[in-house]
Amino acid sequence: MEREYLSGREANTYSPLSLAFLGDSVYDTLVRDHLLRIANMPVSKLHSAKIKLVCAEFQSSVYDRLAEVLDDNEFAVLKRGRNATGNTVPKHADAAQYRRATAIESLFGYLFLLGRNDRIYELFSVMIDGADIAIDND
Repeated sequence: MEREYLSGREANTYSPLSLAFLGDSVYDTLVRDHLLRIANMPVSKLHSAKIKLVCAEFQSSVYDRLAEVLDDNEFAVLKRGRNATGNTVPKHADAAQYRRATAIESLFGYLFLLGRNDRIYELFSVMIDGADIAIDND
């Protein structure tokens, strides 16, 4: 079965929160793949490391770095995601952090719908490069 990709116009018909719903899974999968490749360890330790990278606090901390490398269309999607309403803020993040995290997830969902996997990997690299990933190998 071959996957059909959407046009930018079609992808723009989805709400930012719907895009974030998909983008959350895309981002989570990238983090899991990255961690597994850099550290062969018990699943419980992989999970603990993953939590640090998928949390709103981390995503928010790389928002500006990511925004600097986006084209105008990608930046517009990012802003739509950041300005989306209806977010329920978790206890461990403030509203601004959660909105920036939602923005990144919206962008990843949008790019996934377009089939722009190479761009997703480029942006993920921008986010993860220089990240302080403390992995306990004990």
